[in-house]
Amino acid sequence: MKRAVAALPTPDFWRSSGWHLLERREDGRHRASDDYLRAYLLRPELAPVEESCAVERALHAALLDDPRRPITPATLLGPRDPDARDNYEVFARFRDHLLRHDTLEDAYLALVLRGHRGIPALFVGHLVHAILRGILDGCRDGITLRAAECLFRVQSVAMRDGAVLLADHDTVELRARTVDSGSTNRLPAGREEGSGLRRVELDVLRADDAAGYFARSDRFDTVLDVSFTRPGLDALCRVLEAWGRHFLGLSVAIQPLQSMCDERWRWHLGLDAEASAILDALYAGEDLPEEDRARVLSLFRLEIGDQDAVRADMRGRSVYMAMARDATHRLRLKPQNLLVNLPLAEAS
Repeated sequence: MKRAVAALPTPDFWRSSGWHLLERREDGRHRASDDYLRAYLLRPELAPVEESCAVERALHAALLDDPRRPITPATLLGPRDPDARDNYEVFARFRDHLLRHDTLEDAYLALVLRGHRGIPALFVGHLVHAILRGILDGCRDGITLRAAECLFRVQSVAMRDGAVLLADHDTVELRARTVDSGSTNRLPAGREEGSGLRRVELDVLRADDAAGYFARSDRFDTVLDVSFTRPGLDALCRVLEAWGRHFLGLSVAIQPLQSMCDERWRWHLGLDAEASAILDALYAGEDLPEEDRARVLSLFRLEIGDQDAVRADMRGRSVYMAMARDATHRLRLKPQNLLVNLPLAEAS
């Protein structure tokens, strides 16, 4: 008689996203809860310090009690510290934007479609982080989750022995200031020699040790190999597919390419500003300098499953995509490009 084997619990990850504090609808979308808003009030930028005046402390306590409490221009005159006033103004602008929309997804799309309007790009990244945490809930693959980090955190790009390696830019900068030269079992990550960036040591995430990602998921301290045919690049494709499916309700298939040769090339989109400019130039037949071509990290082909959702003149055709580093060896993916730049038919 066989024994029943209990399924192992799915490891948790990205507690820093705030996803665990959100209200989740049956359709998988997310609403901002009071606790999610309170988490911003507990950040160092807003939490009172020893020098905080009584008015600032009272404002903070009142908002903790009711994080939806109105914050008016008169309210912001109270705190004595100008930095505190500025921080509360930014928080109020972001909070009010969230509360004007039914879901975080709606709030995110409004920001990327109509501009940030005084809301720092950092907060847009926060929304992507939280939404992706929900999309990937239940994922057990550390490489997939590490690939997803690229959608909301800037990456430093290094080329090592023909491999394309991505390391979290903020982590690289922090480690560069406190580098431990005693490490010997890790691969250098950062910019290429001669670029002016000190080299630091970070772990390359491999398929056979990807399970270890969960214990360090909020440290953003692993290196992802996105070379052609490597699991990291395939994982990034799967994340982008899930991102598009969540927002658009469409099945899309994304495949890495080594080159593009298509006489029927009609549509393309860059996953970042650099790639957009490069693809535009290539499509226009411009002769790009080799240094610009060398910035391209990967090419992709995207196919939309439901052709009825595609513009009539693009049915049966592929969409080409690319991602590219900038002149400072950074990769800044813009996941909104996948949502707003596809050749979709207009809703009737």
